Amino acid sequence: MVKDMIKVKICGITNYEDAKFAVESGAHALGFIFAESPRRIKPEDARSIIRRLPPFIKNVGVFVDETPEKIEEITSRCGIDLIQLHGKETPETCEQFMPHVIKAIRVKDDSVLKDIPLYKGKVIGLLLDAYSEKIAGGTGKLFNWDLAIKIKNMGMPIILAGGLKPPNIVAAISIVRPYAIDVSSGVEEKPGKKSHALIKELFEKIKEIKV
Repeated sequence: MVKDMIKVKICGITNYEDAKFAVESGAHALGFIFAESPRRIKPEDARSIIRRLPPFIKNVGVFVDETPEKIEEITSRCGIDLIQLHGKETPETCEQFMPHVIKAIRVKDDSVLKDIPLYKGKVIGLLLDAYSEKIAGGTGKLFNWDLAIKIKNMGMPIILAGGLKPPNIVAAISIVRPYAIDVSSGVEEKPGKKSHALIKELFEKIKEIKV
């Protein structure tokens, strides 16, 4: 069943117990946040978790307007597989990390569409999140999925994020049909601590969907 599922990333991992449960539930990727956030993790703690994970799980490092040198240092030290840039990074900055980079796009309205072509060939995918003036990600807010469909139709793999949780995950996947989904606050007891019951419920719903 798992092989037929949409790709799932559980983001904001801060401890081994949550990482282990997410992987055992069916997560394909785990996100470790190295930027200002209530889910921020120290590189040494991320490294400790990653070293205990099974093979074929993708470990994603999340950065916001960090220097390329610092990103390279942390990813090398921790064993990060993919880099997710969640700030104001230019396409040229993203391209430095090809073919291991995802660019997060904060979707406010259709004005975002004009920037999408700039990232073609410079990232391996786009993560679409809800726009917020105050924080770079993890808002727990939904955005207009019609825009996600428009971006997907522009020819780039998209990872749908922003307010996803067990009650709306079937609709999100069925309507948008993204390459992957990214869930963080929607499966938490509190920022940085996942609810194993919600993770279980999320995957139970996802496994019922054929995409």
